[in-house]
Amino acid sequence: MAPAASSIVSGETAIGDWKESSNPGDWLVNGIYFWEHGRERARQWAEGKVKRDETGTPAVIGAVIQLGECLDLTDQRFTKLLSVAYGQAKRAYQAEGKTLPRNRGPKPNVPNRDLDCLVINWCVQQMAEKGVNFQTVRCPFWAGKQVYKGARIRVESHIQIAVRDRNCILGVFRPNLSG
Repeated sequence: MAPAASSIVSGETAIGDWKESSNPGDWLVNGIYFWEHGRERARQWAEGKVKRDETGTPAVIGAVIQLGECLDLTDQRFTKLLSVAYGQAKRAYQAEGKTLPRNRGPKPNVPNRDLDCLVINWCVQQMAEKGVNFQTVRCPFWAGKQVYKGARIRVESHIQIAVRDRNCILGVFRPNLSG
């Protein structure tokens, strides 16, 4: 296992020391990202990042996550919140003479989600001001090429979870990437 992954799985690196992703083009919100039941997609991502263990295997760790107070974007209650947050963000940007970022990408299936990330972060912040503190954000993503011609299913589709509250990560393990 790669030194960083070994350190995490052994407990040498505490969950509190994990680096949070806060890139403008992140898919969801500032947080620590996981693929839900997506070990193959996680492996592919790790291969692209060239994080490998001593055997040359991509360094992937699994985690047991309790979603807690979750902004679950598979639930209409929460997707409606995003519509409201978008309107608020748009008005605020217009008042400052700024233009909202756009979702874009170098290729159609490799998106940069600047607008989505901004709106979700805005929503989370607005809800926190009302006393609702989302600990995690969960969302399905359709990505990659079509599984077959005319399919609405994509090869790299997955559900992603962004953990904002590290207390939701109950433990970590080394997943079996073979088979």
